[in-house]
Amino acid sequence: MRKIACALCASLLLNASELVVPDSLSLESAISILKSQNLEIKTASYDIDSAKMDKDSVDGMNWGKLDFIQDYARSNDAGNVFGFKLTSREATFGDFGAKEFMNATGMNGGIPPDSAYTTPPNDLNYPEPRNFFQSKLKYEVPLFTGFKISSYSEIMKFMIDMKGLDKNKVINEKLYQLRKSFYDMDLLDDSTAHLNDILTNIKILENMTETMIEVGYAKKVDLLEVQAKKGNVERLITQMHSNQELLYHFISFLLNQKVKSISIICPDILTPNFSESNIINNNIDIKKASIGLKIREKMLDVSQSAYYPMVGAFGEIATADDTFLGDASDHKAYTIGARLTWNLYNGGIDETNIEKARIQQLKTTTQLELAKQGILLKFRKIKTEISTLDEEIISLEKEFKLANAIYENYEGRYKENLVSMSDVIIKQSYQIEKILELQQVRNKRNKRIFALEKLVNGENK
Repeated sequence: MRKIACALCASLLLNASELVVPDSLSLESAISILKSQNLEIKTASYDIDSAKMDKDSVDGMNWGKLDFIQDYARSNDAGNVFGFKLTSREATFGDFGAKEFMNATGMNGGIPPDSAYTTPPNDLNYPEPRNFFQSKLKYEVPLFTGFKISSYSEIMKFMIDMKGLDKNKVINEKLYQLRKSFYDMDLLDDSTAHLNDILTNIKILENMTETMIEVGYAKKVDLLEVQAKKGNVERLITQMHSNQELLYHFISFLLNQKVKSISIICPDILTPNFSESNIINNNIDIKKASIGLKIREKMLDVSQSAYYPMVGAFGEIATADDTFLGDASDHKAYTIGARLTWNLYNGGIDETNIEKARIQQLKTTTQLELAKQGILLKFRKIKTEISTLDEEIISLEKEFKLANAIYENYEGRYKENLVSMSDVIIKQSYQIEKILELQQVRNKRNKRIFALEKLVNGENK
């Protein structure tokens, strides 16, 4: 049973992305799902978490570091063996060859011979091999770094803000794609409805033509023209359905869940009333450029830290013996101290780095102003395009109404045998042309309005 339960859990995890959302998904519900389930948004959230970890790493430098060091060595080198004994507080006069010195003195009647001072002691120069175990705790902490650590900490804080803006930008982009998909679906549905009305009229016209052929008022070629046009409209309707299916696939991708149907009751989009001050204050790219300038200012502070001395303190405790932790309490030792390092001259490298950081700051300031001007230019361009498309839609709606009226007129005149079937088909083609043209222009307008909202709104909705 436990294996079966584990298998079921694994299956659920593997198919998590295949969960089916409720039928007739509304735009509001889709937006809510998007913010919690979209994979790109989740990735952007991980980038924020990573940036926070980077800041914690920099802040941790203020607390220094504590290391445990365990050394082991074995040597018969005279310097090493004597050093090992001295470190473990076990050095004796015998290590200096005192026994040999005293033996030579005794042999000379208690007076050290000259050779006693010049003969190398064998015990000192040729010691037996010795093991060395040293256990050490060492703590080092920076006291003053010329404001380098604090500057890096501020930079990491700005990077967190930058990643937050990147996430907002991803959310805005995905909201743009989702809303546009819903409104595209609405336009496709509206166009399909118009084409179905036309298809119904064509079928009526087809039946009428067949009847007129039977009574000798129409020719077979008229029927062929009607049937050809019917096939053309059916093909367009099939294309509309295919485009709708593609949109469902794309919406499912955005929501990371299977979507089979949506509620496409979308009102007409009103042109938003944004001012240029709105875009300067809220645009994400401008905010990112502003944070980039702050980072450059802190990088200048980091470069200037080279002019300050660096002060650090350290402390360590250790014990040493020829066995691991042997007589640890008796052989323990401590060291505390501080160090000041102040570079007085390095060939002008520090000055060059500071000047380079200052140039980068000026460059970023210029780039920020360029970003503002570029965004304003794009803002004005989009507003002009929306205004032009509004006028075009008004004109096309009038043309579409006229095309409907003309078709109905020609259909009636055909019944009276006043015009040919070709004339009727031509007017119907014009009617279809206006439907598709109107759909395209409305789609362009929606796209530009969504682009305007994405450009202006710094805070995603």
